[in-house]
Amino acid sequence: MGYEWVEVVLAKLVGIEPYEVTQVLTSALRWPRPAVGLGDVEVLTVWGRTHQGRPLIVALKRQSEWDWWIVGVRELRPREVIELETWEARHD
Repeated sequence: MGYEWVEVVLAKLVGIEPYEVTQVLTSALRWPRPAVGLGDVEVLTVWGRTHQGRPLIVALKRQSEWDWWIVGVRELRPREVIELETWEARHD
């Protein structure tokens, strides 16, 4: 499975490093969740942590059967961190 950055997303990335996104996407403990993005576009979000424990959400759009575009990334909000911690406790 491959991941490719949408250039405008990569260019607007502030405060989050591309390697942190890669860490979340390749983590053994990551939570894939379907969502609807801007313009009612269906995306797959991946909730997870960097190696340093930073909680991030990465939004992906399917490019092909095995490849995905990275279309967004942000830190989890406090209530989302609670959701992630609850999920992690059940999947450790």
